[in-house]
Amino acid sequence: MTAPAKQKTALPSALIIRLGRFVWTTLWHLMMSRLAPRDASGAYTRPASTFRGSISSEPGASYPPAAQRYRLYVGWGCPWAHRTLVVRALKGLEAAIPITIVSPSPEAGGWVLDEPEADCWTLADLYRKAAPGYSGRSTVPVLWDDETQTIVNNESADIIVILNAEFNAFAQQPDLDLYPEQLKATVDQWNEKIYHAVNNGVYRCGFAQTQAAYDTACNELFTELDEIDTVLKTQQYLCGSSLTLADVRLFTTLYRFDLVYYGLFKCNRRRIQDYQYLGAYLQELYQLPGVASTCDLETVKRDYYGNLFPLNPGAIIPSGPDLSYLTAPHHRTALFATSNG
Repeated sequence: MTAPAKQKTALPSALIIRLGRFVWTTLWHLMMSRLAPRDASGAYTRPASTFRGSISSEPGASYPPAAQRYRLYVGWGCPWAHRTLVVRALKGLEAAIPITIVSPSPEAGGWVLDEPEADCWTLADLYRKAAPGYSGRSTVPVLWDDETQTIVNNESADIIVILNAEFNAFAQQPDLDLYPEQLKATVDQWNEKIYHAVNNGVYRCGFAQTQAAYDTACNELFTELDEIDTVLKTQQYLCGSSLTLADVRLFTTLYRFDLVYYGLFKCNRRRIQDYQYLGAYLQELYQLPGVASTCDLETVKRDYYGNLFPLNPGAIIPSGPDLSYLTAPHHRTALFATSNG
């Protein structure tokens, strides 16, 4: 009678597990320190933008408004770049301001051009072309001046204000003002709250390197989303009955929330579509003329799940979620037209 075959151990030994955890944790912190700078508490700190020029019709301005002189460098997956595409679409500036698409490349260590332009193959090349010796972060969006071959601005908050106000002579919707004088203070208040708790808040959750930093960011995120949901119960947009830049800035985060932030960034207390008013608000914004064309669901998933190696080492891209509800009737316009009538 032969002895029974010795069963193989189902799990690695405790030593191997401890060693693997130590190596992975050490490497994870190293990679995260490059991807997402942190403070002493382990909280993500977003670096400031570098190029803060503007476009103006004032006499002697370095960058006067003109059609086809400026272009936007954007990545489909980036919510900050997405803001500029939404304003460009809402204002009808597609013919006046061309775009160049860049894509994230872990191998290149940043964004690469889908097609080379001006002897540049990467966004870092473009930054160095504008500022020789530049060694900072090369981010999107970029508002580029083809005439002087330089970067005008790389701060999305500035660029959307510029697109809203400075190109009306070339816009299909010149009368649409997303930052009207009488609402500027309210828009600014919303922008400050939304940036900290929501726009950057999802990144503070996903890039947190301690439990305490994550808990703080997650609590602030959902406290703010709950507040916004309550506000939207009684008014159509954040600032009342007028669509503003505050709505645009919130939209690009909400669009990505159920797609990537809910799972990959651990923002999983509740989906946006589970909110009664916030979910319908997202539907309405998505269905505004031109907005859906700025949204690329599959590219968003690929850019996040496929390129953020420290958060998803296997680079496996999920098949869901189903966002077909975004095109379903939301009935908000009729509701608020009645209440405001």
